[in-house]
Amino acid sequence: MQSLFSNLKITINENIYLKDPESSDLGKRIVEHSILLIDTIGFDAFTFKKLGEQIGSNESSIYRYFESKHMLLLYLSSWYWAWTEYQLVFAINNITNPVKKLDIAIDTLTKTTIEDCNYKHINEVVLKRIIIHEYCKSYLTKKVDEENNEGYFSIYKRIVVRLKDLIENANKDYNYAFCLANTIIEGALHQHYIKDHFKSISGLQPNEAPTSFFKDIVFKTLNISIHE
Repeated sequence: MQSLFSNLKITINENIYLKDPESSDLGKRIVEHSILLIDTIGFDAFTFKKLGEQIGSNESSIYRYFESKHMLLLYLSSWYWAWTEYQLVFAINNITNPVKKLDIAIDTLTKTTIEDCNYKHINEVVLKRIIIHEYCKSYLTKKVDEENNEGYFSIYKRIVVRLKDLIENANKDYNYAFCLANTIIEGALHQHYIKDHFKSISGLQPNEAPTSFFKDIVFKTLNISIHE
């Protein structure tokens, strides 16, 4: 699986960027250090001026790649969801049992992220923290409908559809597969956030992912067993 991943190119909607950051060393440094800086100071405090100081480049050079920090966040989010989709597709590729497929999908979408050595300029562990903390800021905007029509969230929506299909294959009589798919994906981010910042109201241990919690919800809701 690792050798297959090494040959994959993450493809992002070209309207999100002005110049493909994967096309140059500077572009890759912009992506690499934006992840680290956002993780350190948060998206609200993040600016291209601060990023330029971090990478030793003019602020104007960053604007040649992204027209705003909002578009940069959309790029980082899209990259994360595309990377996650690849993991999901490969994880269930040779599985025929629909319940087992769903079980593996929940594992993939709720687990604690580990670093992928195939992408040296992107630390997936740090990027996952940004998704947990900042992803909602990419769509909780007045332009969300316009940007959705432009396809900026297409990769994320594709994962939701994939999970919805897995849910329906596991129980064709369940009527709320989309709602349940959204609950798993968004809920996992929320539970990771609660575990890290509101420990007194989290039922998870410090190093525990919410995977078992979501499997409990899903299999009881669908009235199926992993042993079927």
